[in-house]
Amino acid sequence: MQFYGKVRQLQEGHNTTITIMQGWENFYNFCIAKNLSNQSIEHYELCFRYFSMFYDVGKPCISIEENTIFEYITHLRTTRKINDTTLNSYLGGIRPMFYYFMKQGYTYPFQISLVKAVKKVKETYTDHELAVLLEKPDINKVTFANYRNWVLVNYFLGTGNRKSTACNVKIGDIDFDNDVIHLCRTKNRREQIIPLSSSLARILQEYLSYRKGEADDYLFCGVSGEKMAESSVGLAISRYNKSRGVMKTSIHLFRHTFAKKWILNGGDVFRLQKILGHSSMEIVKEYVNMFSEDLKRNFDDFNPLEEFHKGASRKHSVISPKKQRMKMSTC
Repeated sequence: MQFYGKVRQLQEGHNTTITIMQGWENFYNFCIAKNLSNQSIEHYELCFRYFSMFYDVGKPCISIEENTIFEYITHLRTTRKINDTTLNSYLGGIRPMFYYFMKQGYTYPFQISLVKAVKKVKETYTDHELAVLLEKPDINKVTFANYRNWVLVNYFLGTGNRKSTACNVKIGDIDFDNDVIHLCRTKNRREQIIPLSSSLARILQEYLSYRKGEADDYLFCGVSGEKMAESSVGLAISRYNKSRGVMKTSIHLFRHTFAKKWILNGGDVFRLQKILGHSSMEIVKEYVNMFSEDLKRNFDDFNPLEEFHKGASRKHSVISPKKQRMKMSTC
């Protein structure tokens, strides 16, 4: 009722002078008031900046209509030559702002739908690449930074954490007694507790014997003990991978690899959802669908029908040839 009241106000001539830039500033303040994450707000800022390159944000909000969005989509596809996945990211970043405009009565209501995009198979690290990256360096011969980067690679593969989450883990968040990690800062802003594998526990215990520090210090730090920024972690892993001859440098690929390996090793999707911190099963279902070809591997070993027939074959195979002839002679 309140929403449609705003539309009636707009039709009567109210709020029609507010420019898109002014509307954006109001929306930005709204996001701050709603305590949205810095990551979300930064994404909205980036998407608004891209939109402002296409459309004059000095115009009134009322000038925005459904056809404007269609023209923007065409612009992104033909002029900027971006793929549908990135296009949807841009649309998803400006859609909340426009829906805010509609609710405030700055513009007429219309629907903004994402484009249908073909889901590509998520890239992962190969077993060979992982073997190269996980080979432990000689602690007595490498710098602390290089050793830390090796630990980081183990951490990302062993937890499936996002880069932003890993950067905010503190030493005290690692609970070696109960084999868990407390994640206090995640993308969805909900605290998580995830299992700590025995291999990663040993690696982190050894790392901390070199890293030192107090419980309130960040787990991963620079050479001077300062907290590592996300950009620094990305650059460190990029250099580390390339130094070992692995040209893939994305930290997020470790997350994809974690999910893929978990599924192929028989892990259940419900625990995977919790460990990765997804609020719904949709993304986890995508992992299952995208790795379908790999799931066919050793399919007969786990298929219940194959298990039954193999059992039946073994049962029949124990009958001796003599008993088999006797059985046939009585028929």
